Amino acid sequence: MEELLLEIKDLTIEFHTDDGVVHAVNGLNLSLGVGETLGIVGETGAGKTTSSLAIMGLIDCPPGSIPTGEIRYKGKNLLGIKEDDYRKIRGKEISMIFQDPMTALNPVMTVVEQISEAIQNHQSVSAREAEARAVEMLKVVRIEPARAHEYPHQFSGGMKQRVVIAMALACNPSLLIADEPTTALDVTIQAQVLEMMNDLRREFGTAMILITHDFGIVAETCDNVAIMYAGEIVEQGTKRDIFKNARHPYTIGLFGAIPDLERDIEYLFQIEGLMPDPMDIPSGCSFSPRCTYAEELCRKEKPETLLVEGESHFVKCHIYAGSLETVEVKGDDW
Repeated sequence: MEELLLEIKDLTIEFHTDDGVVHAVNGLNLSLGVGETLGIVGETGAGKTTSSLAIMGLIDCPPGSIPTGEIRYKGKNLLGIKEDDYRKIRGKEISMIFQDPMTALNPVMTVVEQISEAIQNHQSVSAREAEARAVEMLKVVRIEPARAHEYPHQFSGGMKQRVVIAMALACNPSLLIADEPTTALDVTIQAQVLEMMNDLRREFGTAMILITHDFGIVAETCDNVAIMYAGEIVEQGTKRDIFKNARHPYTIGLFGAIPDLERDIEYLFQIEGLMPDPMDIPSGCSFSPRCTYAEELCRKEKPETLLVEGESHFVKCHIYAGSLETVEVKGDDW
């Protein structure tokens, strides 16, 4: 592991509503090295976006609260600093590409004004110099300078996403969080945006957390992978660990749902059931109601996170603690 840039320890995030407490993130543990790319994969509702907003300091309290945990960036716990200090970090050292570029852009400001504003907020430069740098960033993301004074509605979805990427990278951050940056784009534009993000990451040496549903994007982009379910990490490791030797039943189920061109099947596999209600998380393993191998222990006790091989492949499952008398978990069982 390289020098740690970000370390999240036992992070818990709750939202207090009239209907009850929403347990959005439950004991999250993650780490990210300098210049490394981490892919976080999971179903809708797993807590991926909520976790990223917590890193950015954008959880509204109330109704949100963070009862336990630490978010350490360069050794400093961000949860213990003042909002004014957080603003100096947000956008300058830690930036985020939001899922929907249209809602991330101000419709009544030109794109160059929006990027210039981000630069002026964090660097002591004149308005003219900030605009010049903004135009340079647009050129970096392959947008012609002649279009710098146009408004967001004058751009296609892919172009708007490029503007958001330019804004996020304008101050050369150490950490970039990309929340499903290609979801709203067609396949051709997806490939172009991902290629550009990889090129920029290598050029600027930026570490990245990529949130996605798509294992194909993870395979193209990431060094390490974390599988998230019901607000916690159930498996994590290097890209090779996860793609070649997935261990957790949930991870294996996700891979089983990917089309295989070499197999002639009538229907794709699907994991039975739904993600648990975040107001009513199971008392034992959160995946036990949907798991083929679940036994009574799984429904009563939460499993520990175990190192299953090498130095970096971790799984949160009773099977690997030797607590269950069961067959070896294999993809063919699903």
